[in-house]
Amino acid sequence: MDNIGQKVLEVNNLTVTINGNTLLEHIFLEIYEGETLMLFGENGSGKTSLLMTIMGLGPYKIETGSIFFKGKEVTHLPPSERAKMGIGIMFQRPPTIRGLKVREILELIGHNSTDPEELAESLNFGSFLDRDLNLGFSGGEIKRAELLQLLAQKPDLALLDEPESGVDLVSISLVGEAIRKLLEKDVHHRRRKKAGLIISHSGHILDYVEADRGCVLVNKTIWCMGNPHEIIQGIRKQGYKGCLTCQK
Repeated sequence: MDNIGQKVLEVNNLTVTINGNTLLEHIFLEIYEGETLMLFGENGSGKTSLLMTIMGLGPYKIETGSIFFKGKEVTHLPPSERAKMGIGIMFQRPPTIRGLKVREILELIGHNSTDPEELAESLNFGSFLDRDLNLGFSGGEIKRAELLQLLAQKPDLALLDEPESGVDLVSISLVGEAIRKLLEKDVHHRRRKKAGLIISHSGHILDYVEADRGCVLVNKTIWCMGNPHEIIQGIRKQGYKGCLTCQK
């Protein structure tokens, strides 16, 4: 991809701990306007911790490094400010919120300018609009609810945590189409503005959403930046430990 747009996300030398334990070390990451980056990693490798740190969520402590969003440092800003600036996140395991209807949260996020009916139709989710958020939802239904909220928010940078995890074959097609819409994949790449960081253990989401670059999180840091399809093929043949033989 030609990086003709501005740098949307810049992570510089980030080291993150929790309760004194180091989770991430010397993380360097850049994502440009209109670009989708796929981050692979084993379960427990720190992928979710990285997304949560970028969003400013959780009990993570930044020991060193900085995070910039569209040229402005957000390292110590609260999540609400980052969201207002244009960062959105799709959680792998979001909470159930009793008493809050799906319709209501879509209207809140979209500042009443969002038509919940129209939005839900694209994900075959109309029958869920008046249900409590995530209450009794299946894995695929939770993913669709998360994506509906992102589509209402229209973030400039979408952080997507394992979008294919726990999703059946029917839902994964809908999820993939919603992500493509969110990231403007139907727009020519030179005019595309929305950026995405997708994390995945299996890489199956690549069957539904094209990524521009890929990298691997292993041994607490980033390795093997390159073609996402080639990277996942190598992982499937040699496992994640095989990534350690690659040059950084």
